[in-house]
Amino acid sequence: MLELFLHPFSSYSWKVLIPLYENGTAFTYRMIEQPENGAELHRLWPVGKFPLLLDQGKPIYESSTIIEHLQRHHPGPVRLIPEDDAGIEVRMLDRIFDNHVMAQMQRVVNDALRPPERRDPVEVEQAKAALDKIYGWLDDWLAGRQWAAADSFSLADCAAAPSLFYADWVHEIPETLTHLRAYRARLLARPSVARAVDEARPYRHYFPPGAPDRD
Repeated sequence: MLELFLHPFSSYSWKVLIPLYENGTAFTYRMIEQPENGAELHRLWPVGKFPLLLDQGKPIYESSTIIEHLQRHHPGPVRLIPEDDAGIEVRMLDRIFDNHVMAQMQRVVNDALRPPERRDPVEVEQAKAALDKIYGWLDDWLAGRQWAAADSFSLADCAAAPSLFYADWVHEIPETLTHLRAYRARLLARPSVARAVDEARPYRHYFPPGAPDRD
């Protein structure tokens, strides 16, 4: 039996939930807000980061690695990492969404978590400028594409869904970037993504900069 340690409002938890839901993979939901699950997570991984997958007692760390593990050992009808050069493209977009969208969004969130006297408007300005750059690049990349890479729903889209969901909350995608905005809407309409969004709704008050009244 698979066990997943996670929080439903966590962006990287969504990244793993989406492929589990895509393939109808059975797992035990170990909500880290429950004290016994939080304690077990820290026992398994002293760093304390989640999600963490436990597969027959073996811990698997980091969301992209968890998805690859699921494909290899618990495959389903939706293959999220193709072979050959298509797989390279998928992994490339996965890293772009994590490093250039998710990470920049997180800089804004982290600033909002600080006490007011320690907040850094320059940090926030730089993060939003970096989001503007990657938004423009992604808009060009997505022209003529339904999904992010390899002509099918993939690991790259599992990374894109939470990163674009929350990034748009901290720095809205401009209306002129029609390809990127349409792609985000397609992601949110995908049943596996919509399920993750709905499960997280009760926790929106956790969002430090304040959740907008949309999505």
